[in-house]
Amino acid sequence: MASASASKYNSHSLENESIKKGPFFILLEKEVIYICPFNGPIKGRVYITNYRLYLRSLETVKQNQRPGLENCRAWTRTCRKDLTDLSRSLARKGRDKDVLTLPLFAFVNEEKFNVDGWTVYNPVEEYRRQGLPNHHWRISFINKCYELCETYPALLVVPYRTSDDDLRRIATFRSRNRLPVLSWIHPENKMVIMRCSQPLVGMSGKRNKDDEKYLDVIRETNKQTSKLMIYDARPSVNAVANKATGGGYESDDAYQNSELSFLDIHNIHVMRESLKKVKDIVYPNIEESHWLSSLESTHWLEHIKLVLTGAIQVADQVSSGKSSVLVHCSDGWDRTAQLTSLAMLMSDSFYRTIEGFEILVQKEWISFGHKFASRIGHGDKNHADADRSPIFLQFIDCVWQMSKQFPTAFEFNEGFLITVLDHLYSCRFGTFLFNCDSARERQKLTERTVSLWSLINSNKDKFKNPFYTKEINRVLYPVASMRHLELWVNYYIRWNPRVKQQQPNPVEQRYMELLALRDDYIKRLEELQLANSAKLADAPASTSSSSQMVPHVQTHF
Repeated sequence: MASASASKYNSHSLENESIKKGPFFILLEKEVIYICPFNGPIKGRVYITNYRLYLRSLETVKQNQRPGLENCRAWTRTCRKDLTDLSRSLARKGRDKDVLTLPLFAFVNEEKFNVDGWTVYNPVEEYRRQGLPNHHWRISFINKCYELCETYPALLVVPYRTSDDDLRRIATFRSRNRLPVLSWIHPENKMVIMRCSQPLVGMSGKRNKDDEKYLDVIRETNKQTSKLMIYDARPSVNAVANKATGGGYESDDAYQNSELSFLDIHNIHVMRESLKKVKDIVYPNIEESHWLSSLESTHWLEHIKLVLTGAIQVADQVSSGKSSVLVHCSDGWDRTAQLTSLAMLMSDSFYRTIEGFEILVQKEWISFGHKFASRIGHGDKNHADADRSPIFLQFIDCVWQMSKQFPTAFEFNEGFLITVLDHLYSCRFGTFLFNCDSARERQKLTERTVSLWSLINSNKDKFKNPFYTKEINRVLYPVASMRHLELWVNYYIRWNPRVKQQQPNPVEQRYMELLALRDDYIKRLEELQLANSAKLADAPASTSSSSQMVPHVQTHF
């Protein structure tokens, strides 16, 4: 196996390589010596395509001498980290400047799929699925030209009793004009999850009667409760500090029918530094002797725990019928999106399907203005940008933690989550480009790029969880304890050739084989029943009475 793999890598022909398939073509190729962090100096050939940097070994390698080189993807991904250095080298030589000034690949991607992923999310249809509008809630088009709030979607769900003029006055008292709007309504008790940004209280303790009345109107849409629960995702000390910059939080004096709770989730800068520490302990070397203490020092799992704990509180408050909930952080596009989407995932089984999860991401993250361009830095060479932060990655990590605790509750598998994260960074699709819908419309994104959901939905079987069991109205309450959380090795350490993973999972593979065998047996049984029915129909009338006594074959399938 190793020799076959080596001969594959020694071939100079790229006819069978994925880099020449479809829309990918080579712009530059050159022989180099790569200083691999795992295996030392390796002679290879670098290919710069219109999509990615690709490195391939030219050496004859034995498996026990160069562990991991039999996995070309692992070697390739590890080497991609050096694209910046290579670009600088080419720039100094004044060569191949076109290579360095290419647009984001999504805008030149000509891949064709049999499914249009841009049609997955229709806000009107999604709100209809939730039973909206109704006599308490209406759909407002006040933001159709993004004049009320540039970072909100064009369509908003607000209380029926609140006029558009009221909404304009309320928006002025919320950071970035991100006023409270509905994300999800419980199908039975009609409690709601609302989202917004912080109130502009400031050091002087300013108040806004329209905002205070608005929160009362939200509470009164459901007569079963006398309080509106407000979850502020920030640590309380941060919320107080934000008063100095004009922000703040809802005080008891101003919002007397509300209860405020701080969830102690840290800001984007803390999360960025935490992920850097994770990278440091898994790349290029893993110290087995200090693994647990090193992992603890990153605080990554502690942050995952806090996000999950906050989402559990939101889901429980609504699903148990205690009260409706308003969620915000500072600007309402980072921690707020984490909490609302995870709470909706826990509460609504529809979002645990492949299509439902795509809609959840489109709705709570993309349309409600999570700053993907700023947080990921698509096409931006300033890697020290303070706006970079792994907020969406953290959300997907939380989803993975839930899928580990509830292995039959999600239609999608781990590969689905990894694919979403890979293309969060790849710029192959337009799904995660730009910061908000208004910018996407200006760039005509749906016309000029392909959606990630086109790739996934054209081959759903690849991303399905074979253990999935469809359940209606089951609320998931994951255990947000450090004892039950673990580092996602198949994502964070998958490219380390020394960390061997069983791919695919043998239990999952065997289960899929049994499901295929079951389907085959069912098909054969149906064929036999049809053949038997045909014989009975052709039998003489004299035997019809006795044939009627033959029972229909039933099986546990």
